[in-house]
Amino acid sequence: MNKKTGRILSIILPLLLGVFLIIYMYRQFTPAELDKLLADFKNADYLYIYLSLFIALTGYISRAYRWKYTLEHLGYQSSFPLNFFAVNIGYLVNMTIPRSGEVARALVLKNYRNVPFDKAFGTIISERIIDLILLVFFIAGTVILQFGTLKEYLIEKIPVEKLLFYGLLLGVIFIGAILLFMYSRSKWIKKLKIKISGLTEGALSVFKMPNKWPFLLHSLYIWVSYVLMFYITIYALPETSGISFGVVATAFVIGSLAITFTNGGFGVYPVVLATILELYGVPMATGTAFGWIVWSSQIALIILLGGISFLLLPLLYRK
Repeated sequence: MNKKTGRILSIILPLLLGVFLIIYMYRQFTPAELDKLLADFKNADYLYIYLSLFIALTGYISRAYRWKYTLEHLGYQSSFPLNFFAVNIGYLVNMTIPRSGEVARALVLKNYRNVPFDKAFGTIISERIIDLILLVFFIAGTVILQFGTLKEYLIEKIPVEKLLFYGLLLGVIFIGAILLFMYSRSKWIKKLKIKISGLTEGALSVFKMPNKWPFLLHSLYIWVSYVLMFYITIYALPETSGISFGVVATAFVIGSLAITFTNGGFGVYPVVLATILELYGVPMATGTAFGWIVWSSQIALIILLGGISFLLLPLLYRK
């Protein structure tokens, strides 16, 4: 399989999965549930959605401002508006090929500030590593808070014997991968070690730069804004307004993973969110409506900001 075919499949397959899930879910609904779904869309309190979008915007601003610290550490200067436009374009491009937005961000700085692509891309990778560490901490905290409910759900869906088998299998694979990584002398393992070493060095360099504390505070706020903008949306519907923060955290984590591994979560995000919320007593139709409201509002913001950024970049930075 050549690279072009791989790129095409990386776009088409997640979209086909989203379409399949949409069709499958809506064929499961009764006419009464479909009416309830449409009623939830119509009667939702969109004031909370607008407030959520404002919080999301502050997160984008914080991400753009945070970027200047890693760039300055490498000796490059970039204005806040340019960083903001690049971040918006990155989010928009990520909706096509997952994780391609990082490349787009680096290309914007290369074209408009002559920052070497590898340097700009390296700063983005270091940001992503810090973001990943924070996400892992958040996932661990959520699992601890909601372990009882998640355990019952897994036992119900997957027999204990299978859970033990899959757990042991994953453990063996993990240990085998570690041993292979440590002792293998093959060329591709050596190349992988070099890349991991470079990524580790890039991530650790964050703690050595002069403005490490502002950088880390911005990183923390970015994730706080993600959680807060999601939490605010539960008040848009009466059936979701009473759920606890632990439920919100669980839905947020699972939804974030769905977006990460698909083209922006198209079709997948609402289904996953509805399935999680159903565990806590929220009707499937309401959960689906809630998922679509949250997803579509965030995607609309990304398209709006990304489109404006594409239009303004060549006008404001002609030279």
